[in-house]
Amino acid sequence: MVKAELIKNSPLRILEKSTHGGVGKGNIGIIAARKGVGKTACLVHIATDQLFQGKHVIHVSFSSNTSHIITWYEDIFQEIARRRDLSDAMQVHDEIIKNRVIMNFNQEGISIRQIIKSLEAMIHQGAFAADCIIFDGYSFSKGNPQDFKDLKEFAEGSKLELWFSASLSDDETDFDADGVPGVISLFMEQIAILILLNSHEGNIKLELKKDHDLTPIQNMHLTLDPKILLISRG
Repeated sequence: MVKAELIKNSPLRILEKSTHGGVGKGNIGIIAARKGVGKTACLVHIATDQLFQGKHVIHVSFSSNTSHIITWYEDIFQEIARRRDLSDAMQVHDEIIKNRVIMNFNQEGISIRQIIKSLEAMIHQGAFAADCIIFDGYSFSKGNPQDFKDLKEFAEGSKLELWFSASLSDDETDFDADGVPGVISLFMEQIAILILLNSHEGNIKLELKKDHDLTPIQNMHLTLDPKILLISRG
């Protein structure tokens, strides 16, 4: 399969259609789940799809060690290439990898405004024309709503899509009437898309909980296969 066909046939086109075009420039999306359920896999699949389209991605990790992030990208690229029989896979790999930058921060040692300044420096002084920024491992329990007001302003001003992962505790029971976890509720005013990951018949179901303030919310019919770490049609 050539790259153009792979992009066209990606299950992420379903996600875009179900969410009225996806997160969109200037907006923030969140994928929330308990630890180990598949948040990072989803984010990396979304980022890899952007890279296939020739877009530029910055992956911000709040982990002390980023080596596992590179492994995620390599594993997911190889699985996509294998399952879709991608032509010239290594050439495509070398082309898209140039459009990805990984940055690492300690959330307790730096403010969101400082992170934004570092990202702006990468985009402008570093001449890296980012289209999408992935924030992996941000602790919502340690954050505050002003962080997301600043991030929303940054996304709008720089015409960026922002995606976050949000970890829920194993005993999370605080959900509002719309199914929004309590740990995220204070940030929802600035959020365009919220997706929860829940176990469902051996797979991980992607459940759309917010879609640009539009109703009704659609069933995306997407799952995350825990064996291959890819989002697929459910």
